[in-house]
Amino acid sequence: MDIRQLRYFLAIAEEGQITSAARKLQMAQPPLSQQLKLLEEELGVKLVERGARSVQLTDAGIILRNRAQQILELTDSTTREINDFVKGLKGSLSIGTVSSSGTTLLQDRLGEFHKNYLGVTFEIHEGNTFMVIDLLNKGIVEIGIVRTPFNTSNLECLYINSEPMIAVMTPDYEWNPSDTGIDLGQLQDKPLIIYRRFEQLIRETCLEHGFEPLVFCMNDDARTTLLWANAGLGIGIIPKSAFELANHGNLLYKEIRCEALHTRVAAVWIKHKYLSTLATKFIESFQI
Repeated sequence: MDIRQLRYFLAIAEEGQITSAARKLQMAQPPLSQQLKLLEEELGVKLVERGARSVQLTDAGIILRNRAQQILELTDSTTREINDFVKGLKGSLSIGTVSSSGTTLLQDRLGEFHKNYLGVTFEIHEGNTFMVIDLLNKGIVEIGIVRTPFNTSNLECLYINSEPMIAVMTPDYEWNPSDTGIDLGQLQDKPLIIYRRFEQLIRETCLEHGFEPLVFCMNDDARTTLLWANAGLGIGIIPKSAFELANHGNLLYKEIRCEALHTRVAAVWIKHKYLSTLATKFIESFQI
């Protein structure tokens, strides 16, 4: 049994089909089937039940899958650790980030880190919080920059200060120029533009305050919320630090006076998993 065979077997286990696994591995199906057969012969046990269109792991196959995941993760971590030792503080750092953290990441953290470590390049993957955490779990990024709320069960988390949500609007929607903030109830019956990531939080909080929010537009990016609000199509709800992410020349904003709608940016990484020296240094910079 070798690392290559374990990678082949894990691909079959993940895909549930030898044809799909072969495609994923960019190899022909017959050699992959042969490798599976050789692995079963070496271990003296059947690892999969072969069906007409798919394969199912046997109990022995499930054991091997779990061990293969651990072995391959350790192998990859060891390779990265050796590469770290050779490169020192150079190389590429992969970060997953939500769009609404852009201001926090660029202005307060990334610029200072770049000054201190000029030899480092970056690979940035953008998505919502759940997509970023999925990238972490798959090993595509080392660090995620996400927003609360999220499931922290397998994550190490480093939080920065809490911030309020704001209501962004053109002057046409302004109803009390003398007040820089609003109570949540004042958004009742107003056409709201919200980021899908916060739909459940906003909807549940509004219901707790006695009304169903009137959602005019649901979208997947805080920048889209800003652009639609800037066009005068409704009132956007975004984290305060996201206000600078897109054109807002026509907009004013008011802080929403509601503790339940406060949110925080967090740097997250997988528990008990090796972090490169670059990732460790970046996390240290996040603590400053």
